[in-house]
Amino acid sequence: MSEAVANGAGSNAAASGKTGILLAEMVAKQLEALLEAGNYDGAKLLLRPVQEVDTAESIGLLPRTLQALAFRLLPKDEAIEVYEYLEPSVQQTLLERLRSGEVLELVEQMSPDDRVRLFDELPAKVVRRLLMELSPAERRVTAQLLGYEAETAGRLMTTEFIDLKEFHSAALALEIVRRRARDTETVYSLYVTDASRHLTGILSLRDLVMADPEERIGDVMTREVVSVSTATNQEEVARAIQRYDFLAIPVVDLEQRLVGIVTVDDVIDVIQQEATRDLYAAGAVQAGDEDDYFQSDLFTAARRRVVWLLVLLIANSGTSAVIASQSVVLHKLVVLAAFIPLLIGTGGNVGAQSSTVVIRGLSTQRIQAMGPAQAIWRETLAGALLGLLMVLVVVPWAAYVSGGNWLVACAAGISLVAITTLAATAGAALPLLFDRIGLDPALMSAPFIATATDVAGVSIYLQTASWLLGQWGQG
Repeated sequence: MSEAVANGAGSNAAASGKTGILLAEMVAKQLEALLEAGNYDGAKLLLRPVQEVDTAESIGLLPRTLQALAFRLLPKDEAIEVYEYLEPSVQQTLLERLRSGEVLELVEQMSPDDRVRLFDELPAKVVRRLLMELSPAERRVTAQLLGYEAETAGRLMTTEFIDLKEFHSAALALEIVRRRARDTETVYSLYVTDASRHLTGILSLRDLVMADPEERIGDVMTREVVSVSTATNQEEVARAIQRYDFLAIPVVDLEQRLVGIVTVDDVIDVIQQEATRDLYAAGAVQAGDEDDYFQSDLFTAARRRVVWLLVLLIANSGTSAVIASQSVVLHKLVVLAAFIPLLIGTGGNVGAQSSTVVIRGLSTQRIQAMGPAQAIWRETLAGALLGLLMVLVVVPWAAYVSGGNWLVACAAGISLVAITTLAATAGAALPLLFDRIGLDPALMSAPFIATATDVAGVSIYLQTASWLLGQWGQG
């Protein structure tokens, strides 16, 4: 997105979160009333002082029949900014309702990275038509970005940046920045390339402004440049920008030529997208496009949840099978059944805790620094310790509920320690296994860990109880 993100940071920050949503809702209600009354001049006045991101939010809250009308009231320059902030579904609605000339002008003026994200959401037939209608320069840039794999730095980057040469004077460099600032993504990070466009250095706008006008860029710049390749995963790009507190990070190809930059506002979108996916995976919900769950129809929402629920239902049938196979011991002592929910519930909770901390550790790369084996061993010990601590409460309680039957209480206590240890180990090991084989660790989340623990926990408990009763001859 454009540099308005940086220029309006203070006001946008003040209007973020709950305040921003309330502002957008208020503007949307007033805007809808004005549009329905045909008061278009009043609608223009209403939107004039509103930030672009809040305008986009307000238009998105309007009925579909009014969205295109509200969008047409915006000044041309502001319309491009607002369009880039709109949700993908609203962008598509506008493309369908605007005239072909308006659509072409809108798409032509978009930033290359935002245009590519829009094309990713559109049908292939529409994308091909729009590509053919773009100017040769914009078509070439767009085709270049679309050629990179999804969710990589190449697909995420923009080609709108300022590059300088080492032999440029500071005065000439400032003139270049002034001339190209309007058409570039950011001016706060400036990149230095050689005649073959190899990245050789970087300097900030502050360094350039403070330099002597006659000083060469090669004497001011920093030669130790942190960069990413076009094939770098977008999550790694986000971590690099977070680690080094960058506003933007350069992207180079296999020959170390500078081909683009990824800016911090795009990284924020990546973080939100990845967090949404992880949260959906943690709840055993199929991820959709961005955070579109509440924009989807009821049937789609149910379909995205029922798939994993059916998988878990089948897996949970294992618990029923285990209980049925141990019906003899349950007939002998029915009170054993009273502690099954307690044990498997505790095991599921412990496993969910372990999987949560491990998945988070993988995301922040703390696990990689510690080592997977040590992380699993740490969680195993934690699970055992948690079980021992809870035994102090569970055993006396089980003895009381079972009418002073200490065999049942011991069976519950022994099983609890075994289950929590197993659950913690599984909760740590399974996400790490998924990560090792190239799958999303978040898929091995709380519902799946809990289901696996249920089956194993019931088996451990009833086998332990059967052994104890057999040893002590209680029937």
